[in-house]
Amino acid sequence: MQRELERQGLATVGLSLLRKLTERVKPPRTYYLRYPFGHALGEAGNRDQQRQIVRDALSLLETVTVPGTIVESPYRWRRTRFGPEAFSSGA
Repeated sequence: MQRELERQGLATVGLSLLRKLTERVKPPRTYYLRYPFGHALGEAGNRDQQRQIVRDALSLLETVTVPGTIVESPYRWRRTRFGPEAFSSGA
């Protein structure tokens, strides 16, 4: 689906929890997270975490120029702190 949307001129970013599968499928650009299934945007109710992941994923629209690029998230499940004090750069 991503490739077809891209062909129509709409840039896309996929979220992946399975890197090996993503490497085989080769979508246009992907943000890979080492999170459990069902939690691609993070922990339920953790709005700061979810917002940051969405911001990071959307930033790939500006930074990824090579099709098939997979960018690995630096965050680790329940180990990375999220909140205004954790991300003062507004990335």
